Amino acid sequence: MSGNPRRRSVSVFQFDNSYARLPERFHAAVYPEPVEGPVLLKFNAALADELGMVADLSDPARLAAVLAGNVVPAGAMPLAMAYAGHQFGNFVPQLGDGRAILLGEVVDAAGTRRDVQLKGAGPTPFSRRGDGRAALGPVLREYILSEAMNALGVRATRALAAVATGEPVQRETLQPGAVFVRVAASHVRIGTFQYFAARQDVDGLRTLADYVIERHYPHLKGDANPYSSLLRAVAIAQADLIAAWMGIGFIHGVMNTDNMTLSGETIDFGPCAFLDDYDPMKVFSSIDQGGRYAYRNQPGIGQWNIARLAECLLPLIDADEEKAVVIANEVLAEFGQRFQSQWLDVFRAKIGLQEEADDDGDLVQGLLAAMHAGEADFTLTFRRLSAVADEAAGGDAEAAFLSGFKDAAKAGDWLARWRARLQGEQISAADRAAAMAAVNPAVIPRNHKVEEALAAANYGDLSFFERLLAALEKPYEDRPEFADYTVPPKPEERVLQTFCGT
Repeated sequence: MSGNPRRRSVSVFQFDNSYARLPERFHAAVYPEPVEGPVLLKFNAALADELGMVADLSDPARLAAVLAGNVVPAGAMPLAMAYAGHQFGNFVPQLGDGRAILLGEVVDAAGTRRDVQLKGAGPTPFSRRGDGRAALGPVLREYILSEAMNALGVRATRALAAVATGEPVQRETLQPGAVFVRVAASHVRIGTFQYFAARQDVDGLRTLADYVIERHYPHLKGDANPYSSLLRAVAIAQADLIAAWMGIGFIHGVMNTDNMTLSGETIDFGPCAFLDDYDPMKVFSSIDQGGRYAYRNQPGIGQWNIARLAECLLPLIDADEEKAVVIANEVLAEFGQRFQSQWLDVFRAKIGLQEEADDDGDLVQGLLAAMHAGEADFTLTFRRLSAVADEAAGGDAEAAFLSGFKDAAKAGDWLARWRARLQGEQISAADRAAAMAAVNPAVIPRNHKVEEALAAANYGDLSFFERLLAALEKPYEDRPEFADYTVPPKPEERVLQTFCGT
């Protein structure tokens, strides 16, 4: 093995490890397990600059040793976080980081505290007989998806690096191993609160809630009831996040309570996928047999998860449980109202509405119904509608839009309704088209293109991975050199299932 996991000879990050200062029952100290031959596959230099990271790119072997966990940098306090969670509706009282190790926290250039975590760095006390490792495919998948979400303007964890380990991992087949270096606003999850609630540890709940308020919602500290305010703030953050997912056709695939952060970031991209043709009940995840986390179900599951957080916070919200329940239920109702408002705002923008009208929701639903009936591609339909909005584009744009529907008549009827609705708004056609193009991406990480990149990487060819990342850097621009990434999959290219990768 190369390196010593306890060696602290390099100063790469300026750490300030607040979570490590919480009581011992919140986490377990654990060092990464060294790997045989770490090789740096991808490094996010721009993100490293944001973090104030000191990285010597002239010595990639040394940098790979740090990012794989062979060399633990000065100031790090590696730990695995304890948490519980509902997995597909079933409560598991102890989960925890089974293959992830939090190296530490840095305060970035904007003054924001962020976690630096290694995924696949070896077993922890929470591994539950797992090997603690990660395969190359899931590591590159998370790199692609997290950076794509960031470019699309959706809050998500970030990718700092992907490192090959030089060691195979055994899954259904023997696969090359890798370590993913993830950056997050924090890794506190709804399941973290459930861990302490399951143990009736009210002091632990209070300590955790105070920590989250201090770290993510410091403006709540002076509130009369900061814990109900915390519940409301998390509910709003999650409602806004899920509305953003819906607007880009994103299906998370495994919305367990241990995969929902208190910060409101998208986290854990295992079996996630993007819609091709619009189907509100679309499921890709191979483990979601009942469709619990289908596209249409995501807001309801988000509210269900917030209800689980509310249950944990009840003893903090009010000593009188009945009063606490009333307050919590009010917040749950607010989640629904907030989501509906945000969802409508997202889709108003997608179809170019600048002003609000009472029947806007019906207009949006009319388009979605036509898309479902016509098996129209989600992303391409909205992008082409952006062109239709520009009167200078002429009839070619409308013909291209209608060509995406197997039943063009319904789509044509909808276009007539839409044009009638636009009349009277005080905005030029060109400005409307530009505004629509700014929210309707031309490029998303289409499932078949992601799989193409991962398949090639498993054979040592990272060129497809690199080109896909390049295409995703500017998803709202039409760039002819990446035109192939805007095209829906052919029938034989369709991805029907995605897999967790653990």
